Amino acid sequence: MINIKDHKTGYLWDQWDHLGPKRRKLLQESWAGVFRDHVLPYLPVERVFPFFSETTGRPTKELHAMLGVLVLQQLHDMTDNETIQQLAFNIQWHYALNITGFSDNEAYTCPKTLWNMRQMVIEHNIDKILFEQITDHFIKTFDVDTSNQRLDSVHIKSNMRHLGRVRIISTTINKFLVNLKRHHPDLHGKLSEELKNRYGNDKALSVFSLVKPSESSKTLEQVGQDLFDLCQFFKDCPEVQSMNSYALLLRVLNEQCTITGKAATAKPAKEINSDSLQNPSDPDATYDGHKGKGYQAQVMETWSEDDSSPDLIIHIEVEKAHESDACQW
Repeated sequence: MINIKDHKTGYLWDQWDHLGPKRRKLLQESWAGVFRDHVLPYLPVERVFPFFSETTGRPTKELHAMLGVLVLQQLHDMTDNETIQQLAFNIQWHYALNITGFSDNEAYTCPKTLWNMRQMVIEHNIDKILFEQITDHFIKTFDVDTSNQRLDSVHIKSNMRHLGRVRIISTTINKFLVNLKRHHPDLHGKLSEELKNRYGNDKALSVFSLVKPSESSKTLEQVGQDLFDLCQFFKDCPEVQSMNSYALLLRVLNEQCTITGKAATAKPAKEINSDSLQNPSDPDATYDGHKGKGYQAQVMETWSEDDSSPDLIIHIEVEKAHESDACQW
């Protein structure tokens, strides 16, 4: 059941008066005051209404506060556990989110609820709507001059482990075997025990991190051949071909190996394209020769020559890291 508060209408008495005038003033003049007055009331909570019932089920967490928590987590660069701690005990967060009570229902969320809300926001592009609504409000409220704009790019490191070529291939195989066992155990059972023991669990994969530099080329040839054999084994199996993890197998095979008959040989490193798979956990991340793996973000902001208007980021576009930003916009 949907649970929201009216954050635009003030209280009959100051809910934070118990802090005393000095601490109350510090709160209002901090980032928490700006967030409470100019972000929280304008969050697009109506966009998440369709995913909850208005009349049945347990009440949701207060939806303005939950969307606000997601914003504050990114603003302060915190893990999920750190975010939960701040929500539970940080008075600035309580003020920013207009949390006036002390119950667990108001000042606590479990990791699963936080994760589910974040997934909902991302999958339905609510994050873009949120950015646009808050930006439009800032422009009007602070009379931001948008006639002058400038653009620059910044490299973003995705939250993933950096893998070498051997680990990219072996991890992709492991991901496929785990999914195959879960969805098609009968087909998983047809594979050789040697292959499953080599790639089927984290303990087995850890062996690849112990490879000596002098043996790395030999190991790369081995995992490349295993990758090719696995793709060939299921090339005529429609159930497997529809799996995303199998599509990743084929992608890595084409990017990392040269096929000759029934053999696969590893391509020289200089022939690997910058848009090749960097980690199967983040298949969209690519590589920039100067900045490394991840993405790049094009950031546009306003500016004024005499500082008469505050600078404000008004647009962000995330791109692959390997894309050139020499001729943008």
